[in-house]
Amino acid sequence: MSIIETIIEPFKALRNSTFARLYFAQIASLFGDAFTWLGLALLTYEISPGNAAAILASALTLRVTAYIIFSPFAGVVSEKFKRKNILLITQLARMAIVSLLPFVTAEWQLYGLIFSLNVFAAFFTPTYRAIIPQIVEKERYREANGLSMATFQLLSVFGPALAGIVAVWLGAKQIFFVNGATLFIAILLILTIPFNALQKGVNADNAQTGNTWKEVIKGVRLLFGNKILRFSLSIEFISAVAGAMVLVNTVGLVKTSLQLDDKHYGWIMSVFGVGAAITAFLLGSLDKTKTRSISLISGAFLIGIAISFANFVPYTGLMFLWILAGIGQTLADMPSETLIGENIEPNDQGKVYGSHFAFSHLWWAIAYPVAGFLGTQFPNKDFMIGGVLTLVLSVLAIVLMKTNLMKK
Repeated sequence: MSIIETIIEPFKALRNSTFARLYFAQIASLFGDAFTWLGLALLTYEISPGNAAAILASALTLRVTAYIIFSPFAGVVSEKFKRKNILLITQLARMAIVSLLPFVTAEWQLYGLIFSLNVFAAFFTPTYRAIIPQIVEKERYREANGLSMATFQLLSVFGPALAGIVAVWLGAKQIFFVNGATLFIAILLILTIPFNALQKGVNADNAQTGNTWKEVIKGVRLLFGNKILRFSLSIEFISAVAGAMVLVNTVGLVKTSLQLDDKHYGWIMSVFGVGAAITAFLLGSLDKTKTRSISLISGAFLIGIAISFANFVPYTGLMFLWILAGIGQTLADMPSETLIGENIEPNDQGKVYGSHFAFSHLWWAIAYPVAGFLGTQFPNKDFMIGGVLTLVLSVLAIVLMKTNLMKK
């Protein structure tokens, strides 16, 4: 396959009209999210300039907490109710909530709205991910998933930059209404999709009233009971440890150790995101193995090696390492999405996607404090220690995987 064919390959999934409409709805929603989180940072400063960092950190913690608590239930709900209704209701609720954010005047109001916003996001995202393997042809699923994840990575890099430009033009509070408008566009796109098109792969028996807790536990059991998925989830945890080092401690490395400014920090984080996005875009066409072990193992080692040298290189060297780290993180994280679609029965995929969404965020909830501790206690060696920890955990995960395979 030529380079041009490899680049074009993921876009072939858009020939599926149902996926195309869902994909563009996702783009609209992700653009809106970028506006909301930039606006949130500005809003917290307006509420309490001296305590803005603590308020924003608390809001982000509430975000992850909502995902961890509600995502497993979202997977079960996606099998019991019309998925189109779930997508519409959650997007309508998010649109209403972000439209209330400009009127916030107190911390408790902000916390309540942010938690509510992400409760609905916790129901939307697993449902969206569970739909993709059902509506896309099997031979196009990897490309569709790669296109979706690459878009997420790219918008996480360029979305905030666009939001910053719009904030200068419209004002900090008004950009929340821009998010409301993007969510409205997403709703219109979802409305054009037939109900039945989004119900493919859903077993009618799942719609019967049952014990929700048992279904949640089943989703967790299926996730951890599959050896391939268990290995990919362990690599995701390792990637979260390394990724948290990048997100938490890069600002200190650039501004304190290298004595550079905000512009340099922005560029270094952009190359990290671009490396991740390009890899997500191409991965579906590159790694065709059933276990994705090549991607998972190489990703864990690549991000571990990249951050290990971060304390000892100049800025240009750091840019190169952060491109490698972005590539490594995508190689380590992305296969899980595809592996669930390929290894779990269609009628159980919703609950497994929900469980995966919860645990993948739990890994980050654990990794952030680890990164913060290393950055505070070992400011000149934090990345080296984090990198060595990543590599040691990677070797341990591989040994355990080999041991499990030998037990067959």
